[in-house]
Amino acid sequence: MTTLSYDQLIGDATAQAGDTELVLVERDRSHAVVTMNDPPTLNALSAPLTSDLRMRRDSAQPLIHESDEGATAIWRWIRMQFGGIAKLITRTDKAFVAAVGGPAAGVGLAFALGCDLILVSERAQIVPAFGRIGLIPEVGTSWLLTRRLGYQKTFELFAAGRHLNGEDAARIGLANELVAHERLIDTARDWAERIDALPSHVVPMMKPLLRNAADMTWEQAIAMEEFAEPMTFTTRAHRDAVAALLA
Repeated sequence: MTTLSYDQLIGDATAQAGDTELVLVERDRSHAVVTMNDPPTLNALSAPLTSDLRMRRDSAQPLIHESDEGATAIWRWIRMQFGGIAKLITRTDKAFVAAVGGPAAGVGLAFALGCDLILVSERAQIVPAFGRIGLIPEVGTSWLLTRRLGYQKTFELFAAGRHLNGEDAARIGLANELVAHERLIDTARDWAERIDALPSHVVPMMKPLLRNAADMTWEQAIAMEEFAEPMTFTTRAHRDAVAALLA
């Protein structure tokens, strides 16, 4: 039986990684800046880079161990690796701020769109060119974009495959803020500190509420709020804030 290895599909992952740190993590108090660091490929999401993002180095394992497994092994990779990162971004209680200062295409675009805030610089390039290379939206991009832009605008982006610069992305509502490139990371840090200054319960309770609101009826959304909000009234943070306002 022929064995189709991961190396045969997308190249030798170990050789790609070498001794380079493909993901840099800089911690500052309660937040961290995670930087993809593979400039020669413009941070293309290779197997080693994706594995590093998930804090695990298992990229040299075969993607397909036996030919009987067929395309299901590729499905498993997409689901567990690419999908795993997207799910981490959207489902965790932590807030994610995307700082896009260059090309964002394919799965990288999906990761950016999955974040809670998207900042772009004038050097950003949003590349929704799936159709032009024979692919369809992936890793949750269809859900994220249609809820942000609506069906027709999303269809237009995918069908035309036109690149958007940072100004375009901000203008149509794809990004929250257009920032001068030299201020991009500092602005992302400012947002991280602003979010961190909120009472500790706010983001973990607010994020799932807002994430699910687009798929709920009004009655379901208000019911969720009715259950959650009374708990916030009991927190010291709320009492202290009210006392400060009254003072």
